[in-house]
Amino acid sequence: MRYPRPVKKGDTIGLIAPSFGCTFDPYKSCLEESIRVLKDRGFDILAGPNCFEGKGQGKSNSPELCAAEINDFFTGRDCAAVLSVGGGETMCEDLSFVDFEKISRSEPRWFMGYSDNTNLTFTLPTICDTAAVYGPCAGEFAMKPLHPAVEDALAVLTGEKLALHSYPSWEKDALKSAEDPFAPYNAKEPGCIRVFGADGRELLEGESADFSGRLLGGCLDILQILCGTRFDRVLGFCERYRRDGVVWFLESCDLQPVAMRRALWQLDEAGWFRTARGFIIGRPWFFDSETFGLDRFSAVLPVLEKYHVPVVFDADIGHLPPMMPVVCGAVGSCRAQKGSLTIDQRFV
Repeated sequence: MRYPRPVKKGDTIGLIAPSFGCTFDPYKSCLEESIRVLKDRGFDILAGPNCFEGKGQGKSNSPELCAAEINDFFTGRDCAAVLSVGGGETMCEDLSFVDFEKISRSEPRWFMGYSDNTNLTFTLPTICDTAAVYGPCAGEFAMKPLHPAVEDALAVLTGEKLALHSYPSWEKDALKSAEDPFAPYNAKEPGCIRVFGADGRELLEGESADFSGRLLGGCLDILQILCGTRFDRVLGFCERYRRDGVVWFLESCDLQPVAMRRALWQLDEAGWFRTARGFIIGRPWFFDSETFGLDRFSAVLPVLEKYHVPVVFDADIGHLPPMMPVVCGAVGSCRAQKGSLTIDQRFV
């Protein structure tokens, strides 16, 4: 696994829009303010040509031009890190024009984003053997004050922090709006992590599950559509790192429980989970949803229980912030207890 060097003051951080472009508020104002904040932190900022565009169908620009921006910032521009400016819906279309072979030969640099950006945070480690960060997009640096999770994300990029800890509370209903673009996370919901052990039993207070492996995953909505395409190199990744095994971290955006169940079935039947050492399931966007008697627990456990590994629910990963900045491709030593999760990430 290739790990980019830590980002330091004076380095250039590139901004790209491989999916959503920041053309209206609160996103436009947030990106502009984030650029100012990161400059104040001592970094040079280079915004790509698509960051403030909305010319594409549901995205910043055409798939060809979005991919050209990716190729340029990963193989041409002198950037220590590249941040996505937002999520979106159709980043998968960019992949047909991304030069993964050239990226594999180029000096590695950090990439960070989440949601639709799974199209890169997942393919960089599985295709290019280059670690990437599943973490907040660039616009999150505009909030005032910065949440510790956003500070942690920057600390991962700079190499100052690799051990991740769950946060005490989370946001169910956001305050950020066009009228108040810099609002902080409305983190009023108490942490609710639940842990099921290798035997399928839910752990009680004071009990813990310890497991480790290569961290791999992202947004289940995106992983499902990548599965079986020419960009699906998961079995090769699992074989390369068979000795380590894989700790899968998964979260969902548009998928309600039945759709989550179908997506997990697909990945399971494709053999993705054959070397699983544990599963970390983030809070889904449809947190309280129930369909056909399935909720976020019963949709998942029956598919994964046959692997006899720990399954952690409602982790700080994904669309209901805050989110732990997970390094996809790193080795993670995890300890999960009722109400808490720690991940000690190692670059080996």
